Amino acid sequence: MFKGFRAFLLRGNVVDLAVAVVIGTAFTAVVSSFSSAFITPLIALIFGKHDVFSGLSFTVNGVLFPTATLLDKLLAFIVTAGIVFYLVVTPVNALVERSRRAEKPADPTTKKCPECLSEIPIDAKRCAFCAQLQPV
Repeated sequence: MFKGFRAFLLRGNVVDLAVAVVIGTAFTAVVSSFSSAFITPLIALIFGKHDVFSGLSFTVNGVLFPTATLLDKLLAFIVTAGIVFYLVVTPVNALVERSRRAEKPADPTTKKCPECLSEIPIDAKRCAFCAQLQPV
C-alpha cells in the first residue's frame, strides 16, 4: 500500500502540480506587491484619491451591498491576468513556437503500395503483400 502511495506522489504530474501551486502563491505575492506599489498610486494620480471604489455601494430594501470590495478584487484580477499574460504566457508561447520551428520531421521510412495500400519499406522493389512491382 505504501509503494502505491509513493508511486503516486513521485509521478511527474503530482510533483509538477505542487511546484505550480508554490510558484503561483509566490507569484501572487509579487503581483499584489506590484499592484500596491505601482497601480494603486497611478490610480491615485489619475483620480485624486487612493481608494477610488471605497464609497461605492447600493441599498435594496434596507440591505447594503458594498460593491467596493468586488471592484477592488476585479481590478486586481485584471492586473494580475494582464501581467501573467504579457510577462509569462506570451514569452513562453514564443519559446515553444521557436522550438517547434527548429524541429524537422523525420524522413519517411515506409511508403504505401499503390496496388494494395499496405505499408512497405521505402526501398522495396516489390510489395510483400501483393507482389506488385513498385515504381522507382
